[in-house]
Amino acid sequence: MDIVRNADGTLVVPVDPPRHHDGDDDGGTVSTDAGDVAGEGGHGEVPTTRLLHPGEGGYDEALSEWDLQQNPDRQPAVSTVSGRQEAMTLVHAVATSPDEPVAPAVEALEDPEASGEALRHVLVGGVHSVEDFAAEVAEAEGGDTLSAHQTTKIIGEVLSELDS
Repeated sequence: MDIVRNADGTLVVPVDPPRHHDGDDDGGTVSTDAGDVAGEGGHGEVPTTRLLHPGEGGYDEALSEWDLQQNPDRQPAVSTVSGRQEAMTLVHAVATSPDEPVAPAVEALEDPEASGEALRHVLVGGVHSVEDFAAEVAEAEGGDTLSAHQTTKIIGEVLSELDS
């Protein structure tokens, strides 16, 4: 099952069903139970998906995986200085204009591919990389440092727009 990104930035991710050991510790067989999608089905069924919100544990990794699903042949993310600078400007612009659509800001990028790669590189680094990037944005562009939650959500919106 693929990871699904919802319009609000949440991600629906597959979860592995729990493993149950039949018998005692003398080498019994192992079985797995698979249930319906989270929130569906009856009592006692095991959910097979989980809803992750930006800033929640595992979200950055899941967003990075979702991005990879959009283009599985993409090479590993490489961040260039110019791509990172443009990405910081873009994240700042989106953060300071939360009611404005992301598309015009993305369309105004000089090098959208380099900016996208820089943002993917941030995600691959996990939550500490996102926090460091948010601090760099505040230092370079001015203003308060965005939370990892806000930064990750903006990165997801930008990558979604770049991939559309």
